[in-house]
Amino acid sequence: MATLFIVASPIGNLQDISLRALDVLKSVSLVACEDSRRTLKLLTHFGIRVKLVSCRAANEFQAATRLTGYLDGGLDIAYLTDAGTPVLSDPGAVLVRLASEAGHSVVPIPGPSAFAGLVSVAGAAEKTLVFAGFLSPKAGKRRSRLKELLNGGAAFVLYESPFRILKLLSDLAEFDSDRYICIGREMTKLHEEYLRGSVSDVLRTLQQRQEQKGEFSVFVSACSRCGGNSGAV
Repeated sequence: MATLFIVASPIGNLQDISLRALDVLKSVSLVACEDSRRTLKLLTHFGIRVKLVSCRAANEFQAATRLTGYLDGGLDIAYLTDAGTPVLSDPGAVLVRLASEAGHSVVPIPGPSAFAGLVSVAGAAEKTLVFAGFLSPKAGKRRSRLKELLNGGAAFVLYESPFRILKLLSDLAEFDSDRYICIGREMTKLHEEYLRGSVSDVLRTLQQRQEQKGEFSVFVSACSRCGGNSGAV
């Protein structure tokens, strides 16, 4: 049977891709990807030429069915999402399930992850950690889920867009303004930044800016003020 490789791709800095990932991308018959433009940029940077097939959230089942057919035909496939590790708040789960149910090998090629990267610099040592990804853009659902997470007794990580980060932090501040958080913005990119401190301190820092830029990853500790020192790095 053929092999489906789930390949982690850089979240910003292209040099973060692993040597093993490059070897896989050079060896497979085709590469399935969330956005062909993003993946083509990565492949071109490393001089890799291979056929690309779209497999994004909007067409995931149809694309996964088609890709499983290629696997049935003996073609090895690599799957990449736009950035980071597939399936973590990205498409890929349907493809993994169909490929494995068809008897093919599904192999992870570990690498970049905003989730793991943020936790490594958050300065908190909780052993239990919840990955919650993107919360609902609807205020009621977002606040309800935040209450569950804050009362769950575990640290958690969220992803948020620049358009809703202040709303998210305002909700957090209303529930527990002293809770320790660490925010990563534009991780591994040119304007990479980390903000650490209580929710109220970090919110105040961001509110002083004219606009919010970049994607945000948010680590929320399991308790108030049980992390590192506040401030931007």
